[in-house]
Order: sequence, then C-alpha cells, then structure tokens
Amino acid sequence: MKKSFGFTLAEVLISLGIIGVVAAMTMPTLINSTQGAQYKAAYKKALSALSQGVTLNVALDDYDFADTVVGDTEEDYTIAKILDSRMNVVKTTADAEGAATGTLGYDVNADTAGIIGTSNYTFYFNDGMVFSYPQAAAACSMDTTKAASLSDNCYGIIDVNGAKGPNRVVKCDGETDYSAEKDGCAVTNPTDIYPVVFYDSTVLPSTDAARAVLYGK
Repeated sequence: MKKSFGFTLAEVLISLGIIGVVAAMTMPTLINSTQGAQYKAAYKKALSALSQGVTLNVALDDYDFADTVVGDTEEDYTIAKILDSRMNVVKTTADAEGAATGTLGYDVNADTAGIIGTSNYTFYFNDGMVFSYPQAAAACSMDTTKAASLSDNCYGIIDVNGAKGPNRVVKCDGETDYSAEKDGCAVTNPTDIYPVVFYDSTVLPSTDAARAVLYGK
C-alpha cells in the first residue's frame, strides 16, 4: 500500500493566511523605509546641486551669495541670476503674501511658516526638486565685512519632490515642531521638505532634523 505525503488544503490556507497577516503588518514599515531612503538621497543630491551651481558661478562670474543684491535687472547680481544661469531651471514663480497656494500643490507660506517669509521666489528644477527663498534675500555672508550679520532672509526650503506629497517639513523623532532643538536628534522616517541656510558659496541644513538626515547613517 503506497503512502502519500503532503499538506491538506486547510493547512495550506492557514499558512497563506499567516503569511498575509505578517505581510500586512510589515509592508507599511517597509514602504516608509524605502520612501525615507529616497527622500534622503534626493535631499543630498539637491544640496550638492545648489552648492555646485554657486561654485560654478564663482568660477565663471566671480560672485557668490555674499555679493548678491536685491534687484530684477539682468545687470544685478542676484541669487535668482545664479540659479537661472547655473542650474536646469524649468520654471520660476514669485509669490506674494497669501498668493502661494497652488504653486507647489500646497501653501508654501502656511506649510513652511517660520522657515521663510510670505514673499518668496520659488525655483522648479528639471529633476523635480524645488527651492524657495525670500525675495529679499541678498548679501548672504558670514564675512562681517560684506554683511553685518547673516540675514534672516538667507534661509529657504528644499522640497525634494515638488508638489508630490507628503509635503511635510522634516522633524526630529518625537517632536511636533520642526525647529525644536534636540540633543541626539534622530529622524527615522525622513520627509520631503528641508530647511536650509545659504551664505557665501555654501548651502547647509538649518535645523537639527535636517542635519540629522544629512549626516546620519
């Protein structure tokens, strides 16, 4: 008499059910981790692209953020001119107070309140990255012979994926305020908006959370 070995239909169904439950529990974490890694990579790329743009401008036109003025003519040394000349800009918008809604698919002024002002220039690049900063930004320098102090206008935001969500400013784990100072700040799930400061030939993260994403493992 020949014996057959195998699983019954009930055992197979139970096993598949267990696998489904485990997958349902782990998939959101896996997806968040993958998205976070993508945001982090795009953030590093954006910082590098902005820094390379101003460095190239120094090499070709001999001026950087410290030498810029507030102006709108072709002769003026402006931050907008650096970006337009040295980077792949697709579109530029100038937002006045209350007029930013829809520019990025969200309200720059409301969603990034406290990072930049209510009258901003927003640059869209061909890789989907967006850089927004106050229209009054100029003479951004740590050199006190060029600027009395680093202006509050020399801060901006990088949105690594533009209008696409989640459109949230990066925060330290356990914090509700993006600007909260926190020793040992860690960011488990990076988001897509990063506050930055720019001066001379430098673009750097301006909050603990933004620094944690850039320099963390």
